[in-house]
Amino acid sequence: MSQLLTRYFMQQPLGFTDSNLPNHVCKLNKSLYGLKQAPRAWFDKLFQALKSIGFTQSCSDASLFVIKDPVLVIVLVYVDDILISGPDPTVCQQFIQKLGSLFPVKDLGHLHYFLGLEVQRSSKGLFLHQSKYLLDLLQKTKMDGAKPCCTPLGTTKLDHSGIPLSNPTEYRSLVGALQYLTWTRPDISFAVNQVCQFMHTPTDLHLQAAKRILRFLKGTSDHGLWFQKSSLNLSAFSDADWAGCLFDRRSTSGFCVYLGTNLISWSAKKQPTVARSSTEAEYRFLAAVELTWICKVFQDFGFPLSSKPTIWCDNISAISLASNPVFHARTKHVEIDYHYIRELVLANLLQVRNVCTEDQIADIHTKSLTKNRFLLLQSKLSLGTPTSSKLSLRGCKDEDAKS
Repeated sequence: MSQLLTRYFMQQPLGFTDSNLPNHVCKLNKSLYGLKQAPRAWFDKLFQALKSIGFTQSCSDASLFVIKDPVLVIVLVYVDDILISGPDPTVCQQFIQKLGSLFPVKDLGHLHYFLGLEVQRSSKGLFLHQSKYLLDLLQKTKMDGAKPCCTPLGTTKLDHSGIPLSNPTEYRSLVGALQYLTWTRPDISFAVNQVCQFMHTPTDLHLQAAKRILRFLKGTSDHGLWFQKSSLNLSAFSDADWAGCLFDRRSTSGFCVYLGTNLISWSAKKQPTVARSSTEAEYRFLAAVELTWICKVFQDFGFPLSSKPTIWCDNISAISLASNPVFHARTKHVEIDYHYIRELVLANLLQVRNVCTEDQIADIHTKSLTKNRFLLLQSKLSLGTPTSSKLSLRGCKDEDAKS
């Protein structure tokens, strides 16, 4: 641990109190694990070590470090869990040895379990899932024997009706756990977004909706995300449900970002302001910022995209507004910040194109769908089952990462 720049003191721990100086406190010479300052102190120490080896910190992600000479090595840091990747395993191993000379590290081999995410390799590609996490959650909530259902959310919109829960802690804990599952289950993003909006005063109907998500996951517990070899073409589907909220008439935005055929980013989010038209709702939250960030990450890797990204939108007016430099009377109230997308289009850095509503994949992130419509869009989200029926259910704490 690095030396702290400021002075920190702590009470004498129980059982180790100095009998001669019982009212004194301990002055810390270095950070202790568990203190609020410890993660920051450790990161500063690791940052200096990586910098001395030759790594540069990504401008897009502070926890991402890259070295390109002589061979690309990528390091992703989460506190004391570290992922290392690169095209040459020998060079990666040399880096681990260098890091081992500076810190006591443990090489766990190929990535198989990281922060609750399980990784399986096959000739088909990489398969990411959270089966163990899900099965543990079903057991914890006593839903492991529940009857599965086909969709995570009913077609009836949630409201504030129902009997308030006497102890909302169970509901909040459940919804928080479901949020973490959206890392590998984009098909539940909208449903989780809906139940998250009633955290303050949940009712029995909201708890029933959250348990419906568990019932849906019960029937698809072996599902996860596939990542396969594909092109480096970046595209996104963007959509918005204008004034869909019954209480404040705010819209829900959603997008799906694909690298080739692989789904790499998605979102279902309620807009912070009220949109005065469907055009404004669609235009405000086109996935331009997300695509720009992904392009910068690829530049950090030294792999600039060969073609400009494409955003697929089913609103003709929003597409026209993105490429037309003339401010019309009905859209002049849109803040200048939201014309960021137009600047990118005029600079020829991306293009916005039309897609028919029936082919709009982002619909799954913006509204409740019928069974057939949901299953159709779910099939386009790179979701699938492992090639082998045997799932890895690793969960040991010291196997969280390759470090």
